[in-house]
Amino acid sequence: MMAPTVSVLEDESFAALRAQLLGAAADLAPDAQHLSALLAGLSDDVARVLGEPLQIFPVAHHSPSCAVQLIRRLQRFAPKVIFIEACEDLQALLPELASCVPPVAMQAFAGESEAFPPRWLPLSLVMPMTPFSAEYQAICYGLANPEVELVFVDRSSDHVFQWSPNQESSPTGPSGPADDDENARLHGGALGVELGSLVPTFPVFLESLLEHSRASTFSEWWSVYVDEPTIGADYNTWRQVMVLVGALIRRLGSRAEHVEGDRLRERFMWTRMKDHLVAKGISPKDAMYICGAAHAASDVPEWGTGRLGQPDDPRWDIPARTNTPWQYGFIPSSYSAIERQFGLARGSISVAEQSWEKALKAFNLKAMPLPKAAKAAKGEAAEGAEVEAPKPKAKTKKAAAPPPEEVTTEGGASSVLSRPPSLQAEDHEQLLQWCTGVVAKARENHYMASTADAIAIYQTSLLLARMRGRLHPSPFDFADAAETCLDKGDPTMRRSVRHLCGMVMGGDRVGKVGYSTLPPLVRDVYDRLAPVGVIPGKSTVTRALMDLRKEGPKLLPVSDLLWRLRALLPSSDAVRPVMGERRLGVPRVQESWDIKLHGPALRDLIELAYEGITVEQVLERRLRERAFAPSATAATVLGLAEDALLFAERDRLSEELGERAVELLRLELSAANARELFERVRRLVHHLRARPEGMPRWLGDFVATGYQHYASLLPQSFADRGTSPEQLAGMLAFVFSLESLALSLGCQRSQVIIAVRQAAPLTTDPGKLGLLWAAEWTLELKRGDEVRAEFNALMDNPMSLSALPGALGSLLLALSFTPLVSALAAELLSRAFMELPEALLLPWLPGLLDSLRPVAGTILPALMREVVQSTPRSLAELDAWTPPWEAARPAPTPGPTGRAPKTDARTPEELATFGLLRAAPAATEAWAAALGLDGGWAEVNDDTSASASDEAPEAQDPATAAIQALLSGHPAAVSAWAARLSP
Repeated sequence: MMAPTVSVLEDESFAALRAQLLGAAADLAPDAQHLSALLAGLSDDVARVLGEPLQIFPVAHHSPSCAVQLIRRLQRFAPKVIFIEACEDLQALLPELASCVPPVAMQAFAGESEAFPPRWLPLSLVMPMTPFSAEYQAICYGLANPEVELVFVDRSSDHVFQWSPNQESSPTGPSGPADDDENARLHGGALGVELGSLVPTFPVFLESLLEHSRASTFSEWWSVYVDEPTIGADYNTWRQVMVLVGALIRRLGSRAEHVEGDRLRERFMWTRMKDHLVAKGISPKDAMYICGAAHAASDVPEWGTGRLGQPDDPRWDIPARTNTPWQYGFIPSSYSAIERQFGLARGSISVAEQSWEKALKAFNLKAMPLPKAAKAAKGEAAEGAEVEAPKPKAKTKKAAAPPPEEVTTEGGASSVLSRPPSLQAEDHEQLLQWCTGVVAKARENHYMASTADAIAIYQTSLLLARMRGRLHPSPFDFADAAETCLDKGDPTMRRSVRHLCGMVMGGDRVGKVGYSTLPPLVRDVYDRLAPVGVIPGKSTVTRALMDLRKEGPKLLPVSDLLWRLRALLPSSDAVRPVMGERRLGVPRVQESWDIKLHGPALRDLIELAYEGITVEQVLERRLRERAFAPSATAATVLGLAEDALLFAERDRLSEELGERAVELLRLELSAANARELFERVRRLVHHLRARPEGMPRWLGDFVATGYQHYASLLPQSFADRGTSPEQLAGMLAFVFSLESLALSLGCQRSQVIIAVRQAAPLTTDPGKLGLLWAAEWTLELKRGDEVRAEFNALMDNPMSLSALPGALGSLLLALSFTPLVSALAAELLSRAFMELPEALLLPWLPGLLDSLRPVAGTILPALMREVVQSTPRSLAELDAWTPPWEAARPAPTPGPTGRAPKTDARTPEELATFGLLRAAPAATEAWAAALGLDGGWAEVNDDTSASASDEAPEAQDPATAAIQALLSGHPAAVSAWAARLSP
């Protein structure tokens, strides 16, 4: 039977507290009207909640006090239905909770949606639960008692995102700081929902609360001033305190937009509860409503069951859900992940767990038992342990013990809020254990800690407790003292002192999801990876060493699955190849993998399972979605077709994607992806052509379409300055490298010839001249000496010298599609390095190297071969070496000594003039005498002079012959000079 409810209006203790507060307000302020109204409103909120026939059970998230009070209450009162403030669409997961080990989190996941902005996707929502949270204890009670109905009444996951206040950015993501601990990242980027969120959102109120209570965080304030004092109070007093605190935070500690969001949720929940009570014919007195303390006393019109079943009973028209396809499941959680998700202080969940265990022991209570399925789940979660079925034993029925009598707290709420907690007696032994334990942990983590530090931490904890008005140091006082005494400011320590304190006070806990609760895809992955030692529940990394030559039939399917998982989860640590590769045409011999299917990696795999039943189905689905997306390009789709051959190993899928790539290629109007297309097509052609069935039809269509398409774009691309030389080189590489295949498929080379001829007069960009001339040379529209003459003209003309770097750089890019220009490119590059001024050469080099980087594997080998062939191979050959650009000059005549003269850097015209003057010294000497100069001939190389003077007429070079022809053609000038110079 339901225990009698004591009305707050008749509770003298609460009336005394109210009178005390109002009296204090009148003494402190001249006009306490507003404060009096606030305190009266808080008192009225408590009165309404305690007077409501539907038993409202106010809670805070992961509060051990609330869990203890719920166990006590359910021992004395058996409701027919328990309403829980949780997303209503998560209720379908309740039967599967029995196979999980908390902490775990219920998850709602949507990978695609037309109703929400694309930048929000994927949508993910989690509701974590711990063993000492009130909702978890209520769920265990409901699962163990089938006659008790559990109903989730809060807004659905879809409504959570519909009512998101910020429509500009995604509402997902933890609110706590980033953490390097992988257990803290178990929830990923999911949006967290919690039952009983009481953290104030109004900064001024929060700062004032923490300042006056001498607390550093709200978690500390709640633990010290609410949880610990009320954990041993009677039920009625505890409800008064919880409703009072919740109403205070609702009225003063929350922003207006958060209060409005709470009102929508309250209207939703009260409408759902009323509908259920009427439909099931349940009296409000036989129901319990577990909600956050801030939602207990609401001002929405739907609040209360006083007019239940009457025509004027207000109900809210609940908005419809969107058509978003939601998937549901469980993911493992941890204390650190919960703290990070909701911005709680580090170690606060561990502190709550200690309070929970202490209270159960002090009050001789037992947590709500798990159903039998949960005990089996613990066996499943064991690391490879095979649990034998226990033999049935004869059990003697014991009479159920009567529920303990509830002792009324003396003084009520006023006494609870003004005296120290009943369970917080001074415990020197526990504090000493903490102090010595944290020093030991500090030594293990390379802190300079000693026994003296343990004593200092103990004394500092006592000092901080007295300074903060506490009779005994709290866990937060101990953590502050340890940080003060141990933290020496060394940033190299991997673990902070607060992290070590959390480990000493209980450490982190990581939950497990039972095998039977996992989605079908995850179970299939576990089954298929069993040959390499991967088992459910294993919390360590599995190193899989596979010799595919010896055990190919057994391990090849495992290798295929691992590569598919790697392709689907590239940024996850679920599977990581240590040795081995997967490429087209490359046989697999040996592989080594690190497999870690726990923690965040297991969450990634579970989210992947929401997309399909098997890994192959998800892979095929993703490939198709990306191929037919509006933003898909021919290059991306061709890459997907390659992935289909590599990972999916399905010709039908690759053919479908290849045809899609051909279709997109016809629609492209630029050469932005030409280089990538060429590389992929060449790789696919080389691989597929070698198969017994030959090259598929779609690949031939792609090559023919690309040849014709790029040939038609050549004139426009040469003229368009928006097309870079690298993109143009990619087009020409596609055309010329795949030309033989394209011609065999029916294409015409005349189309390319016409396009290049049309592009010649349109090309004004110096950076494309080398590509144009190389294309003309390849098509035999120009000869090699004509291309060399074009570059010589640029180098010899000072006005066009600035265009040389661009033209030479584009000629180097032409090496990717024709080997004809390799010798000329090496020659011109060497000459440019020697003759170009530094003001032009130095700024050009960084851009040249950057442009050649993507094609370095194709260009550099050919270029280096030409350089090696044109340079001396020994030191003895260096003296007689002639640079390539000097090869056309006449070779020097050997001197009398029989050795070749030294190479002269003068031009042929200068050498011819010097030889003429040396052969007729009288003219030069006469000029010197006429000008009054005392000069003499400088010492010169006799070999050079001899070779110039003794040169036979028939051996004269063109320059010397030109000078003689000039003098012979103008004899009058020569005769005049002779008469002028004769004495």
